[in-house]
Amino acid sequence: MTRQQVLDLYFMDARCKLIELAAFLDRVERASGESDFRHEALVKALEHLSLNEPSRAKQVLLSLSDPTSEPIAAAPGKGACGAWPGATPSAP
Repeated sequence: MTRQQVLDLYFMDARCKLIELAAFLDRVERASGESDFRHEALVKALEHLSLNEPSRAKQVLLSLSDPTSEPIAAAPGKGACGAWPGATPSAP
C-alpha cells in the first residue's frame, strides 16, 4: 500500500484510539489516590511513539513485557495486568 492508502484506511481508527488514550490518562490524573506501576509503565511506553523508530510497536510491547526467562513457581494473581511491575523504579 502507499502511504496515502494507509492513511485513508487507518487514520480515523488511530485518531479514535489516540483520543481514548488521552481521555484515559486525563481520568487517571484527576482520580484520587495513589497510582501504581501500570500508569508509570504506560507513560514510559508512550515515549516510544514520539521517536522516529522503525519498530515503535515492538518497542512499546517490549517496554510493557516481562523480560525475564526463568519461570516462576506460581502466578501472583488470577490474570495478566498488562505491564511488568519490575520495569519501573517504584514497583513494589
